[in-house]
Amino acid sequence: MSQSRHFSLDALRGFAVMGILVMNIIAFSMPMSAYTNPMAYGTESAADLTAWAVAFVLIDGKMRGLFSLLFGASLLLVIDRAEARGQNATQIHYRRMGWLLILGLCHAWFIWDGDILALYALCGMAAYLLRHMAPKQLAITGSLLILGNLLIWCAILLTAHALRQDALLANTDAARASYAEMADALGAPGGASIAKDLQSHHAGYLALTKERLSTFVSGPLEFFFGYGLETLGLMAWGMALFKSGALTGRWPRRKLIGGALVAYGLGLPASLTLAFLAYRSGFETLLTADIYFALNTPARMFVMLGHILALTALISRINAPEAWLARVAAAGRMAFSNYILTSLLMTTLFYGYGFGLYGHVTRAQAYLAVPVVWAVMLIWSPLWLRHFAYGPLEWLWRSLARGSRQPFRLRPS
Repeated sequence: MSQSRHFSLDALRGFAVMGILVMNIIAFSMPMSAYTNPMAYGTESAADLTAWAVAFVLIDGKMRGLFSLLFGASLLLVIDRAEARGQNATQIHYRRMGWLLILGLCHAWFIWDGDILALYALCGMAAYLLRHMAPKQLAITGSLLILGNLLIWCAILLTAHALRQDALLANTDAARASYAEMADALGAPGGASIAKDLQSHHAGYLALTKERLSTFVSGPLEFFFGYGLETLGLMAWGMALFKSGALTGRWPRRKLIGGALVAYGLGLPASLTLAFLAYRSGFETLLTADIYFALNTPARMFVMLGHILALTALISRINAPEAWLARVAAAGRMAFSNYILTSLLMTTLFYGYGFGLYGHVTRAQAYLAVPVVWAVMLIWSPLWLRHFAYGPLEWLWRSLARGSRQPFRLRPS
């Protein structure tokens, strides 16, 4: 049971780290405004629009959510193991989160500012307080936290609508400037931030790093403010799924498939409808922002739950892990290393200090890089684990958190 359970979690992490690249590829390759509004950048053809629609319905936010669920489950697993061994679980947990925060901030400052690890570390510190809750309590708590995050975005969007109304009624330069700044932050096509973004990402490494360090506090805090409650809520859901046995082989496959079908049935039609409404509006700035940041949240959650239940059902169907799934699980065992490797590869490909393709590819073209990086993950991960007990960054994190050098190289059998 233990061996199967660990394999299942590893395979799910593998799917998640591969999926999060599909989600992040737009942020790697073009201005962030394109992430929110496809008309802001990178959409020139029907193929680009189709790529946006598929990502909006199936990928965007869902893979980050999947990663967050699994982080919550893994967090609980580490705590349970520490308590079973009579160790100080509190000390171990906060050491792990403290070092993850440092490593995540280094990633954000020196490699890629889209880092999510620092956010996970902060939310993971709070998630420890939820560890004794029953699955139902965790599910309710997680739902309330996600709802709280949604209300924050509703307040932000209502402010944007009020600013637009002021700009229309007052018709003053100050009112128009205030609305333009807010609309730009929400992904308006032609926003001032787009030109600035292109210029900074075509600069050299030192110039780009200096710019990141200029917002070394505000950047992570903005991300925490925007998604902290939701991330903590998703971790609570992951803990609930772990405790209930959904992720550990205790749910029958029929229940997993049934749950996935219900979740998809609730989430997919709603996401498709919202995608169509955004398209029909010509991707009007505020409507598209309303949909992306708020209206699609419930549907996004259902689709994400459908993904994790469907993937768990797929993994449980295979008694003896097939070669391809074993490779996915290996990538999951090295999810930390593969996540950072993805940032290194993609920034080298797109940024000015590398091949300089940033802003020079369309949305559909950007996705062509994804299967190449997947192949790298699926090839190097099992090869590495033939000789080493952990991925390189997993080993570093483990050694730092435990305060001593951990065994690394496997002994020949």
